[in-house]
Amino acid sequence: MLRGLYTAAAGMISEQRRHDTITNNIANINSPGFKQGNSLSRSFPEMLISTIRGGQGASTAPLGKMSLGVFAEENISIHAQGDLQETQNPFDFALVSNIQVPGMTFDATGKYVNPDGEHTFQPQALFTVLNADGEQRYSLNGKFTVDTTGQLVNANGNQVLGRNGQPLLLTDGTGQPIRAFKVTDKGEFLDGEGRPLLNAAGQPIGLMISRAENPNLLLREGNGMLRINPGDEATVTQVAAADQVEVRQGFIERSNVNSAQSMVDMMSALRAYEANQKVIQSYDKSMDKAANEVGRV
Repeated sequence: MLRGLYTAAAGMISEQRRHDTITNNIANINSPGFKQGNSLSRSFPEMLISTIRGGQGASTAPLGKMSLGVFAEENISIHAQGDLQETQNPFDFALVSNIQVPGMTFDATGKYVNPDGEHTFQPQALFTVLNADGEQRYSLNGKFTVDTTGQLVNANGNQVLGRNGQPLLLTDGTGQPIRAFKVTDKGEFLDGEGRPLLNAAGQPIGLMISRAENPNLLLREGNGMLRINPGDEATVTQVAAADQVEVRQGFIERSNVNSAQSMVDMMSALRAYEANQKVIQSYDKSMDKAANEVGRV
C-alpha cells in the first residue's frame, strides 16, 4: 500500500516542477531572446513482481512488471527562432541563426535524430558579454546602449565584446560617443558614410558572435545571461564566415514562448497534480481505517 503512496507523491513532485517551468515561461513571455523551457519526466526502473509458492521446495511465479512512478529529470530549452520585433533603435540587435551541420536536417525545435536514435541539437549563435566579475557570458537579448565612456553595454551594464575579445568602444577621434552608425548583417560597424569604424589599433570593429555547438549545455544565470561549465568551454567558439548567422540592427528577438500552449500545459499539469493528490488522500483514508477501526477488533 505504501508503495502506491510513494508513487503518487513522486507524481505530484514531478507535476509541480513541470508547473514551475511553465510558470517561468509565462513570466518571461516579454523577455527579449528568452527560450522556453520544457520539463522532461522519466519513469523509475520497473520491477518484476513474483509470488512465492508455499511448501517444500518453494518456487516463484512471475506476476508481471510494476512501475514505481516518475521524476522530473531535467529542463530542456527549446531553441527555436523567436519572432523579430522592429524597434528602429540603432542600439537594438537581433540574431537570425540557422547554422547547418553536414548530413543533418534539424526539425522545428532544432533537433536531429539519427537512425540509431541519437540526438543532436542545432548549434546556436549568441551575443558575448562580460559580467561584473569579468567572466565571459552569453545572451540573446540584444537591447544594448552606450554608457558615458562610449562602451557598448546591455541592460544590466555588462560590456558587450568585440571580435578581438575586448569590450566594444564606440567613440570618435575626440573621445565622444558615436551615435550615428550602421551594423552589417555580419556584425561589422560602419560610420554614417559607410566606412568601417576602427579601434585604437586601427582594426575594424564588430560584434563577437559566439557559436554554441550544443545550446543545452548553457546554464541560465538570470537576467537573460547564460554561462558554460569550464569543462564544456571548447564547445563555444566564434561563428565562422560560412555559418548562416545574420545580425539585424533595429530589431530584437522576442521570446519563443507560445502563450496559448503554455496555458494548456499549465492546466494539464494542475489536473495531473490533483489526480495524484486524490490518490494520496485515498491511501490516507485506507490507512486510517486500518489503524483506528480494524485495529480495534
